[in-house]
Amino acid sequence: MLKLAIYDMDKTITHAPTWTGFLVATARGSAPWRLALLPFAGLATGAYAARLIDRGQLKQWTQRLILGGAMDATAARDAAARFADHVLASGVFAGARAQIAADKAEGCRLVMATASYGFYAGAIAERLGFDVVIATGVRHDADGRLLARIEGENCYGPAKLRMIEAWMACEGLARDQVHVRFYSDHVSDAPTFAWSDEPVAVNAHGPLRALARLKGWRIEDWER
Repeated sequence: MLKLAIYDMDKTITHAPTWTGFLVATARGSAPWRLALLPFAGLATGAYAARLIDRGQLKQWTQRLILGGAMDATAARDAAARFADHVLASGVFAGARAQIAADKAEGCRLVMATASYGFYAGAIAERLGFDVVIATGVRHDADGRLLARIEGENCYGPAKLRMIEAWMACEGLARDQVHVRFYSDHVSDAPTFAWSDEPVAVNAHGPLRALARLKGWRIEDWER
């Protein structure tokens, strides 16, 4: 039976959420004046907290503010590579590295499933040795530039599970033909936890820790 080890990224593998870090690092290198717009990005975050916009809209708004409405594909690829090198240098939990190595040694196919944009999450995943990345897509214009628009679904909550299942269908993998081990830090991934064979709550915040205890899911702390 094929074994899949599916990992969330932000705060599961990485010390911190990556989107804001990517925005700031990229703007600093290409258009530092846009950093003056960060307070407006904070207002967008407040609108999300007040449930006036959803997470996908928040991602699009902050991208437009800090990176602009369109980004050259080569510039985006270079920015993703630089950011991934930075994250790998100091921003990955040692416990995550150890578990990734253990799953690989066990013969698991390593899958990253993250709400982060795939155009930079893929660079992080590649450096960590992942085989597959399932992530939020970004829309491109006719010239190949990355737009401040999500392509498809934001890979978050129930959408993450739908996207994992869609990938499996494309690969011709029936659910009863695979054993799924799933790692995440956040209760929003409850649908994927429940669907997996081996759910592991990692660096869990309060709501996930409570749910994991209720369901009998394994709890691990890679922060220590």
